[in-house]
Amino acid sequence: MSRVPASTSRPASFLAFDFGTRRIGVASGNTLLAAATPLKTLAAKADARWAAIAALIAEHRPDALVVGIPTHPDGASHDNTRRARAFGRQLHGRYGLPVHEVDERYSTTEALADGARDPDAAAAAIILEQFLRSLSTTTPADDDAAA
Repeated sequence: MSRVPASTSRPASFLAFDFGTRRIGVASGNTLLAAATPLKTLAAKADARWAAIAALIAEHRPDALVVGIPTHPDGASHDNTRRARAFGRQLHGRYGLPVHEVDERYSTTEALADGARDPDAAAAAIILEQFLRSLSTTTPADDDAAA
């Protein structure tokens, strides 16, 4: 997946997804504020989810998308790791936007601990804020090494 440079000529905006087999949490955010806002939770049913995601992309016009990738506590992959990566590839294929993967371990647990009314959307916001923090720690030398 691609990487967004830490310094861009204009703020970059993102939609983030906390992928699940039954629900998909969605959040938006940008590099200007370096913050994310929970938007909503979508039903993960195939056709309905794509129409809802297309509507969100049309409304928010993000520069890129972020997908939380679940793993076991030790970092090992499992079935949902594969499913989340496949979802990211489908997002890229359908909408042509860059897709960034973020380790999302414990994002839903954190959202629940924070008392979120919509824990899936709140988890997507946590995932996006983690991604935005990673951008602020990237240096130009890091960008050159990643290229």
